[in-house]
Amino acid sequence: MLSRKLLPVFMVTSLLTFYSYSEEQLPWYERLLVGMEVGPTGAQFGGDTSDIEYAAKFSGKDIVAAQLQTGSQYIVIWGKDSEYAYYNSNAAPQCPGLNGRDVIQETIDAAKPHNLPVIIYCVVQGNGYPLRDHPEYEMRGADGARLGRICFNSGYIDHAKAVLDEMLQYDISGLHIDMLDQGFGPPYGCWCERCQSLFKKEYGEEMPAGVTWDEDWDKMLEFRYNTSDRFEKELYQYVKSIKPGITVDFNYHGYPPFSFEVGQRPVQHSDNGDFVTGETGVWGFSALGVGQTARFLAASTPGRRYQVVMQRGVRMYHDQTTRPLNDMRWEMFTLLAHGGQVTIVDKTRYDGSLDSVAYDRFGKIFKEVLKKKDHFGQPNYAEVGIYYSQRTRDWYAKEEAWRYQQSFNGAHATCVYEHIPYEIVLDENVSLNSITHLKTLILPNIAILSDREINLFKTYLENGGNLIVTGVTGMYDWMGRPRNDSAISELSGANAFEILPSLDNHVQLHKLNQPRMALYEQIPLDWPFLVEGPGVVYKATTAEAIGDLMKPARTVRQKQGKESTDMPMSPDQSVGPAILLNQYGRGKIVTIAGSPDYASASEHRMTEDRYLLRNAIRYLNQEPEISIDAPTIVETVISREENRFRVHFLGRQTPPGWTPSKNRPYSLPTLVEDEPLYRASVKIRNKIKDAFCSNDNTVLNKVSDHQIDLLINDVHDVVIIDL
Repeated sequence: MLSRKLLPVFMVTSLLTFYSYSEEQLPWYERLLVGMEVGPTGAQFGGDTSDIEYAAKFSGKDIVAAQLQTGSQYIVIWGKDSEYAYYNSNAAPQCPGLNGRDVIQETIDAAKPHNLPVIIYCVVQGNGYPLRDHPEYEMRGADGARLGRICFNSGYIDHAKAVLDEMLQYDISGLHIDMLDQGFGPPYGCWCERCQSLFKKEYGEEMPAGVTWDEDWDKMLEFRYNTSDRFEKELYQYVKSIKPGITVDFNYHGYPPFSFEVGQRPVQHSDNGDFVTGETGVWGFSALGVGQTARFLAASTPGRRYQVVMQRGVRMYHDQTTRPLNDMRWEMFTLLAHGGQVTIVDKTRYDGSLDSVAYDRFGKIFKEVLKKKDHFGQPNYAEVGIYYSQRTRDWYAKEEAWRYQQSFNGAHATCVYEHIPYEIVLDENVSLNSITHLKTLILPNIAILSDREINLFKTYLENGGNLIVTGVTGMYDWMGRPRNDSAISELSGANAFEILPSLDNHVQLHKLNQPRMALYEQIPLDWPFLVEGPGVVYKATTAEAIGDLMKPARTVRQKQGKESTDMPMSPDQSVGPAILLNQYGRGKIVTIAGSPDYASASEHRMTEDRYLLRNAIRYLNQEPEISIDAPTIVETVISREENRFRVHFLGRQTPPGWTPSKNRPYSLPTLVEDEPLYRASVKIRNKIKDAFCSNDNTVLNKVSDHQIDLLINDVHDVVIIDL
């Protein structure tokens, strides 16, 4: 058995001094791992000037003292929201409960002797006092109706600059600007006089009078994207023109589950600050969404640092709950393992005071992070790329983002549950160089593909890469209209004849010859199983056809349109092959006529759906460089530096849940309370010279030159393997 302790742990103050002086030439976000954002709670839905108890104890001095006690490496202090400024402002109304106190200056005075970077949190999209005082800032509908949102093409940007002018007078390290969405639902646009004039100037025509999903609406979406982009860039340049050394980052919503509604593209709007900041949280984005968000931010700004924000609350930022220690540890170490910088949000009590139990837990988390700090930030290792298409999101899914993003989520879930190292590939910045290192690229229901993308995939295949194609990939044109044939029929080696009108489709596999056995591992043969999601009827040309795609049975009333088809029915007859295997250049393509990715994230998911996609991955790469066997409750993240692998194990074990009092049959997520105990193994094709763990209580057994077995009893451990 092998075991090794980490280097001795230094005092938190010593670590802060180390970071501040030995690497002070780097900006704060490049050298620090973890910090906090602290702001009051009580004005998020409005305020009253007579409410002098609100935030009365919101103290920069107390907040900094708490940061130093926990080991937090930076502080993002609440400066202004949509109702109040928490400093001496002339541009925005001051919080009456502060009685003239300046929380920003208090924070700076307390932080400066300890070299603790101070970043100011600034809400620039505030629908409170700005709209009450300046109705001309407000978005307007096509009918002229007021929409209750700020228009980024209005004179509001001058007010935003006036606020930033005041904040830049302070001795700070950065500004966090929240947030640049254009709404999270309909209506999707602004028809104020300013927007109409700018649109006509840019496109030479009038704005469409509503959502039309045609060429005119395509221009409208582009106009919305460019509006957000222009607003962010103008604020960024404005800050830099005054204080070039101050960092600027924007709260970003270009990642799933967000869609075109917010007015942001994944890449276009992630690159407008010094780094990108996104939010996560099981309460809003699911447990799987934690790692997915981190990888998405990494893909949107390749090679750059990114920040992810988590919170202490159970359900949302302002609910005044505190999660168990292990629940927060799991989220923190998941984000760090994927490569992010992590900020914990703490919303104070109504009067602005701090929760001592919450800070005790923050301290335990931060001290563990600093102890393990040398194991974060290495380059992530990936075998598979999961492709994400902004164009498919916008023009195939349209106002039902789940139609596409569910397939993306299912492909991601498959890689996580099956411990297949992955990364995310975005259509906006994909290049041959960015995918050459990947053994396989998955196209999960990428309905819309451009000629540029198809030519890129051809070159990737010719050079030895592999593709997995699912569902309706390539079956829609640039405007989201169904095509007569697949855009990638040359690659798949088959002609497409029909997009099935059903989602409750089935797949049946039959006995295959030895070279194809990997395709049906753990899937019973001659048994039709539900693969909920889009399906396409194919006829092979150059491809080898395998198995059956089966349409669902329909009752007489369903055929008459008198009965819903929401509940999956049993299989009917075969309509075409389930799988097509084709060769292109040195690469292989597996086309799955159904949608195991969509199914794996659906309400009617079956384990065989995931196995179907996993088996396709393993068929294309039957001897991976590194493979991991661990329970599905464990997420693994692999990084690599030359001949050293680091494998992070993240165990998320929760007790059974229940249904809420409303909105049944939905279930409430439960919290991680216990440290899981599980076995795992790591196999590596090359010879293992040495292996050790970061946790003392992990039992590591090197069973051969190519395999180690582990017994892990914690939310997080990292195994270091030298080749």
